[in-house]
Amino acid sequence: MEKVKIIQTAHYVPDLVVSNDDLSQIMTTSDEWISKRTGIKRRHVSLGENTSDLCTKVASDLLAQSGWQASQLDLIIVATMSPDAYTPATAAIVQGNIEATNAFAFDLAAACSGFAYAFEVASQFITTGRAKKVMILGGEVLSKVVDWQDRTTAVLFGDGAAGVLLTESDDQAAILASDLQTFGSEAAKLSAGLNQPLTSFGDFKPKQISAFAMDGHAVYNFATREVPASLKRACDQADLELAEIDHFILHQANERIIKAIAKRLKLPLGKFAVNISEYGNTSAASEPILLDELVKQNKVKRGQIIALSGFGGGLTVGTQIIRY
Repeated sequence: MEKVKIIQTAHYVPDLVVSNDDLSQIMTTSDEWISKRTGIKRRHVSLGENTSDLCTKVASDLLAQSGWQASQLDLIIVATMSPDAYTPATAAIVQGNIEATNAFAFDLAAACSGFAYAFEVASQFITTGRAKKVMILGGEVLSKVVDWQDRTTAVLFGDGAAGVLLTESDDQAAILASDLQTFGSEAAKLSAGLNQPLTSFGDFKPKQISAFAMDGHAVYNFATREVPASLKRACDQADLELAEIDHFILHQANERIIKAIAKRLKLPLGKFAVNISEYGNTSAASEPILLDELVKQNKVKRGQIIALSGFGGGLTVGTQIIRY
């Protein structure tokens, strides 16, 4: 996997900002209640832009910044749990929007681990020679799948998209290790979607799409247990000590989870960047949004070693160790 590197990063979020105080006007909650339990102060919410719209803006930005032409892309992967539709794939819509006529495109569904899983898939296409220039996007419009009367879930999520361009490496920048794990026996701990027909059929009656539901305590325990284990396995694979990682870029699900992971690994909290206060949980978009911010702020620099780690629905966890 030493032949793959990140060329460019970018992100985009909708203009509308919804604060915790705004949410207190439509449900029984408060800024203090949300901030204390999650670290979230505000989130960006789409008013009409769908997931493909957010991803298309990121895709266009990636191309503009890198100087690549859309026609040069071989593959586009969109990681999302809130696609525009069951079909066509959101990635196909993005491919059409940017006129990437030579790229094949598909979606990947691994919830909040989606970006990590897409990263692994894209890397394999590059290392096998099937693709040379790849775009990975994590995009979510979670505002369309949450119950805005349920304070246990609605306060957590935000909309946004981000992504990277990958290609073959001709220098030291490289993906050093990858660790993916799925725990399907715990799938019910975090879910949304359908389990019955939309229309009457025999004895079945129509059922609405179910809103996002989560066992917060179980997911917290899962994340604080399995993310440190995944990071350790990836470091072992890369023949690195945890202390050699310059930046830990974790899925922004809950600030308390990130602090607990840092404590469990006995690492300084300063290595764990956090931006959840501004964006909330943007699922598959959270890692690449944070990565792009750190790159643009010149905090993540070429030659540094970073750990990307996502965790969530499936239940799943995914980690990459990268020499940026």
